Amino acid sequence: MDIMQLVYAAILGVVEGLTEFLPISSTAHLLIAERLLGFQDPGGTFTVMIQLGAILAVVWLYRVRIFEVITHLFTRPRARHFALAVIVAFIPAVIAGLAFARFVKADLYGNLTVVAWAFILGGIVLLLIDRWRPTAKVEDAYDTPLRSALAIGVFQTLALIPGTSRSGATIVGGLLTRLDRRAAAEFSFFLAMPTMLAAFLHDLWEIKDHLREGHTVEIAIGFVFAFLAALLVVKPFLSFISRAGFWPFAWYRIVAGAALLAAATLHYL
Repeated sequence: MDIMQLVYAAILGVVEGLTEFLPISSTAHLLIAERLLGFQDPGGTFTVMIQLGAILAVVWLYRVRIFEVITHLFTRPRARHFALAVIVAFIPAVIAGLAFARFVKADLYGNLTVVAWAFILGGIVLLLIDRWRPTAKVEDAYDTPLRSALAIGVFQTLALIPGTSRSGATIVGGLLTRLDRRAAAEFSFFLAMPTMLAAFLHDLWEIKDHLREGHTVEIAIGFVFAFLAALLVVKPFLSFISRAGFWPFAWYRIVAGAALLAAATLHYL
């Protein structure tokens, strides 16, 4: 067993956990990190499996609220409304995924120029929206109107483009539909649960033939580190954006995107 491959698996798990719920695109960071480390991931098996670790971290963090929603579906209108809002927001991703997933994986995934421009444009949009967003009217993700949920779901479909960031797209959708920063981020986290789980199951089915016993330890290490990293980053992220906003992430995207574009142009990556 190659020790360095296990070290790389841990590093990539941390990258996944840290970036999955921040508006900076975990897909792009994993893609770049794998290239820099020379990590071999036949069929994308490792990448698909460690995403489940990040999903479970958010489920654990919000376990009390999830339990409340499930147990009060038939007794509290507010719980039913929130569950319906998440379902409404989830539907556009299902439709777009079925329609465009093959095209994205075949023609866009791995294209560093596409990733770089998505980084830059996403950063500019996030910067502008954070500064000139409409006045917030919704302060709790529980109270997200259905029309806002649908708009957020439509924005989420943009995340099919590598480098866009699922959380970034949904947060922008929330801000534009008058959710405040914390509510927009929390609704994004809740929406991530069914969306990422569905994507995980779809990808798992597609790469089932690439699963092999020798890859199990690497996947387990990446999974655990993704879980722990996501567990550590979500709550501080919410506190930070409530105070400071999204501008540091926006500028990070712009600078990183410009550097990546230069590297891709000069064939350094």
